[in-house]
Amino acid sequence: MGLGIDPFVAVTALILAFLVVPMGCHCQRPQVVNLGAVFAFDSVIGRAAKVALEAAVSDVNADTSVLNGTKLRLLMEDSVCNVFHGSIGAFKLLEKEVVAMIGPISSSVAHTMSDIAKGLHFPLISFAATDPTLSALQFPFFLRTTPNDAHQMSALVELINFYGWKEVISVYSDDELGTNGVAALDDELYKKRSRISYKVPLSVHSDEKFLTEALKKSKSIGPRVYILHFGPDPSLRIFDIAQKLQMMTHEYVWLATDWLSVTLDSSLSDKGTLKRLEGVVGLRQHIPESIKMQQFTHKLKSNRSMNAYALHAYALHAYDTVWMIAYGIEKLLNEGINITFSYSEKLLHAKGTKLHLEKIKFFNSGELLLEKLLKVNFTGIAGQVQFGSGRNVIGCDYEIINVDKTGVHTVGFWSKNEGFSVVATKPRDSQKETSLVSDEKLGDITWPGGGHGKPRGWVIADSADPLKIVIPRRVSFVEFVTEEKNSSHRIKGFCIDVFIEALKFVPYSVPYIFEPFGNGHSSPNYNQLIQMVTDGVYDAAVGDFAIVPSRSKIVDFSQPYASTGLVVVIPANDDNATWIFLRPFTIRLWCVVLVSFMVIAVVIWILEHRFNEDFRGPPRRQLVTMMLFSFSTLFKRNQEDTISNLARLVMIVWLFLLMVLTASYTANLTSILTVQQLPSAITGIDSLRASEVPIGYQAGTFTLEYLTYSLGMARSRLVPLDSPEEYEKALKLGPTNWGGVAAIVDELPYIELFLAERAGFKIVGEPFMHRGWGFVSV
Repeated sequence: MGLGIDPFVAVTALILAFLVVPMGCHCQRPQVVNLGAVFAFDSVIGRAAKVALEAAVSDVNADTSVLNGTKLRLLMEDSVCNVFHGSIGAFKLLEKEVVAMIGPISSSVAHTMSDIAKGLHFPLISFAATDPTLSALQFPFFLRTTPNDAHQMSALVELINFYGWKEVISVYSDDELGTNGVAALDDELYKKRSRISYKVPLSVHSDEKFLTEALKKSKSIGPRVYILHFGPDPSLRIFDIAQKLQMMTHEYVWLATDWLSVTLDSSLSDKGTLKRLEGVVGLRQHIPESIKMQQFTHKLKSNRSMNAYALHAYALHAYDTVWMIAYGIEKLLNEGINITFSYSEKLLHAKGTKLHLEKIKFFNSGELLLEKLLKVNFTGIAGQVQFGSGRNVIGCDYEIINVDKTGVHTVGFWSKNEGFSVVATKPRDSQKETSLVSDEKLGDITWPGGGHGKPRGWVIADSADPLKIVIPRRVSFVEFVTEEKNSSHRIKGFCIDVFIEALKFVPYSVPYIFEPFGNGHSSPNYNQLIQMVTDGVYDAAVGDFAIVPSRSKIVDFSQPYASTGLVVVIPANDDNATWIFLRPFTIRLWCVVLVSFMVIAVVIWILEHRFNEDFRGPPRRQLVTMMLFSFSTLFKRNQEDTISNLARLVMIVWLFLLMVLTASYTANLTSILTVQQLPSAITGIDSLRASEVPIGYQAGTFTLEYLTYSLGMARSRLVPLDSPEEYEKALKLGPTNWGGVAAIVDELPYIELFLAERAGFKIVGEPFMHRGWGFVSV
């Protein structure tokens, strides 16, 4: 009896066999994956990193949840911190079929190895090369599991700005690490309107004599804030020389990047070392407390080749780097990608050379592994491992450390989001709103010399030139600041007096010279003066400079020494109220009226004295009668009668003229009194802004900018005026006449001086845009 098989079932089984069997073969995982590492074994960072890398490989292989049975094998080559040896070491590892390479420590070696990685398409991951110029654009296969120096320079500049120092001296290693790190420092300082005044590049092989001369030369420069940036230096020679040159005193500030903390964390510090470093402030990468960190610390303490003092941040980054690569390989294998290698066609042509480059194999899936590594996101023992822009790990926080006679102390923490604080910031995922700058604070710092007061950070060096201080040569309101118009060229004024008095409180001598600016015919433009200070033409400016936001963006101002604000000035209506009855007629008209009364008196006497007994008698009596007759016609009927017809005709005409004169006087006086009681249409800046009348302002000041840009007034309405005399003339002309204005807007000190010397004007409304006067510097 035969066994029947359905043809459809047979075909389906055959198709599944073809599909499933190849898939099963394709997913086979390798037993071992080789991982390369090239770095300087015998170095401060390398000694700790070597143990950390071996511990990480051991932990990865012991963890069954990672790589699922595939083991990592770590192959290491010593670069001896040399570009040549590092390159040779890389080629040796590539012959052994490595999927990725860790290292190097040196930024100089990293540049060359990054080119090799780009050419052979394998990921190169460094845990200690911090040169900011190792960019993803130039080196697409280079990754970094430690923040680059631009990040720690940002923290360092924030510390400099926190204490208010504006100029620093940089001391750095004359290689890629130092040069490019200081360039990043310069960029960050520029954002805070600070600068590096002097640079001291040092060779790794510089002898004591060279170091001494370099530091001694820097003493002739004014700044006393020194920034130290180079690789870890166990001998700490720079501080020995600074001690001999008496540069570790209260006048000096020594700030170090994280090389100092790595050096101190990698060795036991005796009392002699602490004494040499007293007052030095540095940065240390902040490693948050975690269970992983505690377990790792305990494991290393039990390792005789590694002591607890070697647990610096770069060793921890090295440990996390191995785990990051393991996660990347796991993702690659989970997608069914085989670990395969092949020879480079380009290198095959090098067969026969002593380098044997034809033996080099490159990982076929190097680009895919790179993509997986960039997407890795996990919490390592050093913190979050996640790549941001530029293929650098997202920047960590920093501890601010301070060395005194008792040891190395953490005086605060710095976070890019929250600034400075005395306690460590929370993890990024739980951070709330960024704290205000006013909340930033640090613990007490011991500065060089053992003091706790913040050093000034600069001195007037013996070789320093006197400060060039520009002052405006005013031709109006000279009471504030100007140059005397005589051969003495003496600078005087209220602002100069304030400046000289302020210098008396400075505990050291400040040499300076005043340099007037202006043509002597009109007051200079203050914005132009301030721009010249920004451009470095002058070191500072002293005068009546208003502190406004647009100026504060390009220069620094002193504390305000005078309170100011803009005010509106208009003509007053209540001046000379005692003699207001004389205002209906002009002086000329009053003279004409007086002469007319006298002429009428004479004419009537001539026509009447021959016939009328009232106009006869002694000459004195006749003169009095003439005057009384003429002037009494204004108020009452005359006691003397006129007899002649001609005299009566003259009186009729005269009385008519008096009626017209009296009516005109009454009408004018009534109008004046009425207008005087009416309020002005201009009551302040709001009513002035709503109107269309012309407005005067002081030429060269910020008032024009404020009225046009801030209040939106048309420039055609604004009339520049140069002096108090022009103020008075323009206000008296009024808004209807050419050159006249309805009001003037200017700063309160100028207006107070203007009103003190002239009557007939007043301030309306409240002062607005309250500002102050200050001295200008950069």
